[in-house]
Amino acid sequence: MRQEIFSVGIDIGTSTTQLIFSKIIIENMANEYSVPRISIVGKEVIYRSAIYYTPLIGNREINAEEIRRIVTGEYRKAGFRPEDLSTGAVIITGETARKQNASEVLEALSSMAGDFVVATAGPDLESVLAARGAGTDAISRTQHLTAANVDIGGGTSNIAVFQEGNLIGTSCLDIGGRLIKVEKGKVSYIYERLQKLLEKQGIFIRAGDTADSSAIRKACEYMADHLCQSLNLKKRTPEHALFYTNQGTPIDGEIHLDALTFSGGVADCMGQEVEDEYIYGDIGPVLGKAIRTNPDFQKIRICEAQETIRATVVGAGTHTTTVSGSTISYSAGQLPIKNMPVLKISEGAEKSPRLVKEEIERRLPLYYPEGNAEQVAIALTADNYTGFKQIQELAEAILEGAKEIYGSGFPLVVVTENDIAKALGNTLRFMLGKETPVICLDSIFVNDGDYIDVGEPLVEGSVVPVVTKTLIFNN
Repeated sequence: MRQEIFSVGIDIGTSTTQLIFSKIIIENMANEYSVPRISIVGKEVIYRSAIYYTPLIGNREINAEEIRRIVTGEYRKAGFRPEDLSTGAVIITGETARKQNASEVLEALSSMAGDFVVATAGPDLESVLAARGAGTDAISRTQHLTAANVDIGGGTSNIAVFQEGNLIGTSCLDIGGRLIKVEKGKVSYIYERLQKLLEKQGIFIRAGDTADSSAIRKACEYMADHLCQSLNLKKRTPEHALFYTNQGTPIDGEIHLDALTFSGGVADCMGQEVEDEYIYGDIGPVLGKAIRTNPDFQKIRICEAQETIRATVVGAGTHTTTVSGSTISYSAGQLPIKNMPVLKISEGAEKSPRLVKEEIERRLPLYYPEGNAEQVAIALTADNYTGFKQIQELAEAILEGAKEIYGSGFPLVVVTENDIAKALGNTLRFMLGKETPVICLDSIFVNDGDYIDVGEPLVEGSVVPVVTKTLIFNN
């Protein structure tokens, strides 16, 4: 049994806004005498939009109406309606995520882009999506390398590191091609934090001043140097920590890289020689050259990325969707459900049903911003609960701890990593009775603080599409 679904990726970045539409093929890989084993077996980009400059109102707001016009027009050109789409992602990335009305723009686009489309702007997830769109995970897996992708956009540089194809680290720095804008020979904008860091180095660039090519070149060389530090290509200096977005953390200092890929708009500039270095109204070409000529970057192997400026949107459109395990349990008519916060049971609490119950009771109120019960997904590995008696005890613990959720009329949603969802779901349903809806999914890997969307069942109801994301806006 094979099924095709369609996905959209919408990326509203610091410099550019773009869309892709993709076809995702889902197939049962087991024979007719075995338990179904549903997998995503193919992904194909079937439409790429034009690349638009992200419309802004001044430097502080996204032009929401113009974004809506762009998206609506590209849907029409691609021949898709919102109801044609099963999954996808709408993401605001880089410095654009810091704009005053970023969350409102996402909410508006999410509502028009389909019933099962994600709105997300987490820098860690952005790093992973860009790397997968660039093909870095595949390079790492097939060539047995530790490889990092550096996605350099207008406002941020997002790093994801893969070892033998497995993600081992992410990071995000405030380094990008539009942190300094140049128009008609004058500096029209400089990111305030960058300006302060540069002044400590004796590099003075201020909005309104004539563009000083020497100072801008030194600024770009300084940013390139800190990218090297972030990748462990040279020793980190004390001020290096100030470059991380939202006071984030660097990748592990013990990671040794075998290879790099570059994506993002600045990656396209790295191979260019342009007469006008401010041709795009920013410092992208200057920063690209500074990275290309940096002696530390020249010492490491550089692999060609599958995508550069489109890496993030390709990742968003084709890599956000996973499918549940095939042994799942759900009540009819309850899906899709969007934007469920995840309460992940800690490793210590999973050791006993009593601790599971107590942790749910203790932490559920943290997920009620208005003081009233809301929809929450309970997540755990369930590695210690494989026998019938153990599953019964776990079900009793979850029911005791999560009374407020299903007692307020919400479905009881439980996701596990271990393959026990049908047994656990049926046990929960038996204990609760038919009136209370239960959704229990397995083969789902999430973390505390994530959000998930669960779509309508596919392949004759044997699996559901699940998207994991983080609804975080940079301050």
